[in-house]
Amino acid sequence: MTDVNDPIHVIVAMDFSDALMAELRDISPRLHIERHFPTVPEKAWAEAEILYTLGTFPDPAQAPRLRWIQLHSAGVNHALHEPIIMAEDVEVTTSSGIHAVAMSEFCLGMMLAFNYKVPTMQELKHKGEWPKERQKIFAPLTLRGQTLGIVGYGAIGRELARAADHLGMKVLAIKRDVMHPEDFDGYAEPGTGDQGGEIPLRIYPPEAIASMASECDFLVLTVPLTVKTTHIVGEDVFKALKKTAVLINVARGPVVDEDALISALAANRLAGAALDVFEEEPLPTTSPLWNLDNVIISPHVAGNTVNYHERAAALFTANLERYLEKQSLLNRFTRQHGY
Repeated sequence: MTDVNDPIHVIVAMDFSDALMAELRDISPRLHIERHFPTVPEKAWAEAEILYTLGTFPDPAQAPRLRWIQLHSAGVNHALHEPIIMAEDVEVTTSSGIHAVAMSEFCLGMMLAFNYKVPTMQELKHKGEWPKERQKIFAPLTLRGQTLGIVGYGAIGRELARAADHLGMKVLAIKRDVMHPEDFDGYAEPGTGDQGGEIPLRIYPPEAIASMASECDFLVLTVPLTVKTTHIVGEDVFKALKKTAVLINVARGPVVDEDALISALAANRLAGAALDVFEEEPLPTTSPLWNLDNVIISPHVAGNTVNYHERAAALFTANLERYLEKQSLLNRFTRQHGY
């Protein structure tokens, strides 16, 4: 890091508003913050010590002074091919945590949609049909008492667990390090999450996912995409799930073996799936998923909110203050783990 009196040049390569830029500049007179969007001039790269970005990156030779990249996204997989991301002398942090409330509410919405047969309601609406056995068709199970399995116990998983616990659900979770359920040093908005890891009745290691899945009424995927999590949900998991279970994927498409999922859904070996992400995006028009009645499809929007930039800027502010104080940054990307 720089000397305590040196200016710190910061590039914001996003379309932040003038108001947000003013708030960032108010953090410290040492911060020389410039917004360059959609392109960044060579002179700015040469001076930059900090970069805020989604998908705009310099070559290492263009930015010799760069020491920290704050990503606008929770995931890093879209940028792993960038040499600057893998440079050992550049710290990378993510926006994990700012999506937790929106994505947990999205997952709850999908669970309620299946419980209360919303897809069937829509189908009947399009037909203009008032069913004769409506009481039987629309007799739901309440979420209270059902079992939720969360694959990936980070910021999103912990907020979902908190909300589900308040609704009376039984919560199980998958975590890479089962011995330290409280091990969470990422960003969390005030009043959210399960910082101590106290809510799940049991925490399983990733290799026991099929065992956990057999207990679940809903299996929700919030795990980052890495080499180890690619196709973590495959045929063994679909065989373990109850026929009444629902899969919800808000993580990344490749964490699910999509062919195995399509086969399981088509054979009614599980009740349904709510899918926000896919192995190929946009989802091809030829995908059988479009034609399955027991699937809800959304176009990778579960983490989106009208105030996304404001939430992202709040995290960036917290990390800028830590950087100035030479404290450990939040949401540090670990190259060894891939997230």
